[in-house]
Amino acid sequence: MENSNDDRKKHWEKIYTIKSNNEMSWFQENPKTSLQFLTINHVPLNAEIIDVGGGDSLFVDHALKMGYTNITILDISEAAIERAKKRLGEAGKNVTWIVSDITKFKPVKKYDFWHDRAVFHFLTRQVEINSYVKLVQENLSENSIFVIGTFSENGPDKCSGLPITRYNESKMTTLFSAGFDKIRCFEENHITPSNKVQAFLFCSFKKLAA
Repeated sequence: MENSNDDRKKHWEKIYTIKSNNEMSWFQENPKTSLQFLTINHVPLNAEIIDVGGGDSLFVDHALKMGYTNITILDISEAAIERAKKRLGEAGKNVTWIVSDITKFKPVKKYDFWHDRAVFHFLTRQVEINSYVKLVQENLSENSIFVIGTFSENGPDKCSGLPITRYNESKMTTLFSAGFDKIRCFEENHITPSNKVQAFLFCSFKKLAA
């Protein structure tokens, strides 16, 4: 019997095989909110950045244009990664590409900026949620910035046919209370390519010294 990780990977490989970028509900031509976290928090251009679930997102395109040089893109879907590589061409040669389920990811370096827009909320089992929290706690450098975006309590309870976990500021802050200082949380409405509204919660944290 396949485990949930295998099912999840098959699901996303299929999605990225049959749908174009602008057919994805989460697509953003300009992911300005995510990019603003880089500038607001004065993240250095040589910082080690990871975009979890970055796949075919345009976050990496814009970050490269801003001058960032050490970017890692992680996604469960190899198809999504290959699409991004093809789109970026030569500009993506220095990007580190990792195909992995986040629950199986074993980093070989510590990161200075960890960005996750709409991956964490797909984890619905407490054991996976706890594993993710531990992963972040153990693999961010001192004074690094951690940014996470999920559906808020006012958002959908499913995405791409899969159940999700919705969050509010209190719940998110409690989850990441150990080892982090919360910088801020706010809600923001994302307008999908099909003109539907999805309510997101974004929270940013600063990693404390051990």
